Amino acid sequence: MSWSEIPCLSIAIAPLKTSTSAKHFAIWVLKAPSPGGYVHHDCSWPDALTHTWQGWQQLFSTQPLSSVWNLSAANDPNLLDPLSNVGNSGLSSYSASLMQELGLQLWQWVFSGSIQNSFAQSIGIAIGQNQPLRLRLEIRDPELIALPWEIMQPRPGKPTISLNPQLRFSRTTSDVDPLAPRRTSQSLNILLVLGQEAETSAATAAECLQLEQEALALAQLLEESAQSCESSDNLVPVHCQVKTLVQPSPAETIAELENGTYNIFFYAGHGVCAPAGGQLLLQNGTTLSGTELAQVLVRTQVTLAVFNACWGAQSDRQNGRAIERSSLAEVLIHHGVPAVLGMRDSITDEEAISFIKGFARSLAERMPIDRAVAIARQQLLTIYKFNQPAWTLPVLYMHPEFDGVLIQPLDSLITELPENTISGMRSAFTVACLRLLHNTHKVWRLRNGMMRVGRRSENDLVIPERWVSQKHAEIFCRDISGTRADPVYFLRDFSRYGTLIKRSNGWQKVHHQEVQLESGSLLKFGSSQGQTLEFVVESLNLDP
Repeated sequence: MSWSEIPCLSIAIAPLKTSTSAKHFAIWVLKAPSPGGYVHHDCSWPDALTHTWQGWQQLFSTQPLSSVWNLSAANDPNLLDPLSNVGNSGLSSYSASLMQELGLQLWQWVFSGSIQNSFAQSIGIAIGQNQPLRLRLEIRDPELIALPWEIMQPRPGKPTISLNPQLRFSRTTSDVDPLAPRRTSQSLNILLVLGQEAETSAATAAECLQLEQEALALAQLLEESAQSCESSDNLVPVHCQVKTLVQPSPAETIAELENGTYNIFFYAGHGVCAPAGGQLLLQNGTTLSGTELAQVLVRTQVTLAVFNACWGAQSDRQNGRAIERSSLAEVLIHHGVPAVLGMRDSITDEEAISFIKGFARSLAERMPIDRAVAIARQQLLTIYKFNQPAWTLPVLYMHPEFDGVLIQPLDSLITELPENTISGMRSAFTVACLRLLHNTHKVWRLRNGMMRVGRRSENDLVIPERWVSQKHAEIFCRDISGTRADPVYFLRDFSRYGTLIKRSNGWQKVHHQEVQLESGSLLKFGSSQGQTLEFVVESLNLDP
C-alpha cells in the first residue's frame, strides 16, 4: 500500500471563438500531480477525424448520424474513406481497423505537444509512487460529448485509455456544486427502479407482470454478482441488498430514497433527452426530470447513479445542435452527485447483463468505481471482442472532488482477521493495523498477519524517504498456543538506521532486532524526522 494519494491528471477541451468556419479548440490541464504539468495547447479540429467519426457511426451506432461540424473539404477524395488501405479482408477486419483508427486519431488530437508531455510526466510520477494515474477528461463542447473518448489509444498494440490498468479513466465537469458529506457504508444498498420500456400507453396486466419478473431477475443478478466475491480471498465480504420499485410514481421514488439509506440508484427503463437532464419515464403520464432526481440523490447521499439506458450520457439537441451541459450525467454531477454511469448508445440485454455482473462483483470487492467500470468493460471486450461496440458503451462521469470510493477498502479499515488466530473462530476477531498518529484516516492493515515496510514498491507500506531502507522492517503476528487466546505481534528490523519505538521512558531504537509490539505502540521508521505511526490491535465484532 503506497504512502501517497492517487495522482490525478484532469484535462479540459473547450471551443475557441474564431472568425473562420474552422473549429479551433483549447486543450489544457486543470489538475496535475506536479507544478510543471499545468500546460495549454491550441489546435484545430481536423476534417479527417470527422470523416473517421462518420464512418464509425455508420458501422457501429444506432443513433442518427452526428456530423459534428460541416466539413471544409467534403469533396476531398482522400477523406471519403478513412480506411481505404484496409482492403477487402472482410467486415471483421474493417470494423476492428475502424475502431482502432478512431481511437488513434482521438488520442493524437488530444495528447499532442505539451499535453503529451504533461501526461508522460504524470504517469511517470504515478508509477514512481506505485500508484495508478487517475485521468479525467472534461468536454466543454456539447457536439463532442457523443464521441467515444473511451477508445482513445496511443498506438497500435497498447491498451485504450479506459482499459489501461495503469489508468483510472472517467469524464468530468468542473461546473459543479461542492461535494456534500457522504455517509460511510460497508454494504451495497441499491434502489432498483424499473420505468416504462418505451414511450407507449399504459402497460397491460401481462406487461406489468413481465416487468415485475424482469425486476426480480435483475435484483437477483445484482445480489448474486456481489455475493460471488465471497469465495475469493476477501476476508470481510460486502453485503448486497436490493430494493425494487416497478413503474413507481415520482412521489413513491422520492419517498423511498428519503426513507432508505441507499448508496446506489439503478434505473432501467425509457427516458428522453431534454435541457434539464432529460426525463425518466417512470409510468404512464408521469416523469421525473434529471434536475429533480439530482436534488433528491444529493439530499439522500446517494454515491452512484447507474442508468441502463442509451440516453443517460447523451446531450439534448434543438434545431440540430447539441445543448451545452444537458445530458443526464452532466446534470447530476453538476448538482453534486459523486458518480454517474450511463450508456453512450443502445446496449442489448445480454451485453448489459455481462457488464452488470462484472461491475457488481468489482464493487463488492471494494474497488473504486472507476476501476470497477474498467474491469466490467474488459469483460465486455473479452466476450464481444474489440471490433464490436459493446465495450465502448459505458460512460462514467465523476465529480472532480470524488475519490471513487463507494465501499471503504480493507486497507483503510481496522478489519484484519488473522487466519491463524485462535479467536478467529469466535464472533470477535482480533485485527491490527498501522495508522498515522495525526491523521487516523490514513490506515494500513496487516494482510494475513504480515506487513512489510520499506522504500521499495513491493512493500505493503511504502515510505519514500531517504532514511528508510529498501527493505526496512516487517510486522507479523504469532500465536502462542496454550498460553493466551490472542495473537502476539512482533516487529523485526532489517534496516540501516533502525526503527524507533516509543516506550514509557522515551524513544528506543531497535536495530536488527525482534521486539514485541503492544496496541498503542508508536513507531518511526529510520529517523526521528519521520512521521509517527501508531500500531493498533482491536476487536471486530461480526455478530449480526
